[in-house]
Amino acid sequence: MSNSTDSKSTKQPWWSYGHVWLVISGPLVVVVASFITFYLAAHGQDPVLTQSNVEADLKTLDARTTLAPAMQARNHAATGTLPSPDSNKKP
Repeated sequence: MSNSTDSKSTKQPWWSYGHVWLVISGPLVVVVASFITFYLAAHGQDPVLTQSNVEADLKTLDARTTLAPAMQARNHAATGTLPSPDSNKKP
């Protein structure tokens, strides 16, 4: 009797086994995710800024906070206090 059940299970096509789809689905998900990532990277690029764009933006923003040197910005993040207005002047 065991021969009749063994021969019956071997006659099924490969796609009828659930574990086959489990093995195939892992790499298939990775391939689909890589195509989605490529699409997002290709179509979601940041615009290239020109010097005139940067200068126009700096005129509209508060230059005291946007042009703070790295040490002052670090201190601001650590203490929560803004640097004094005269420490940001250009030499």
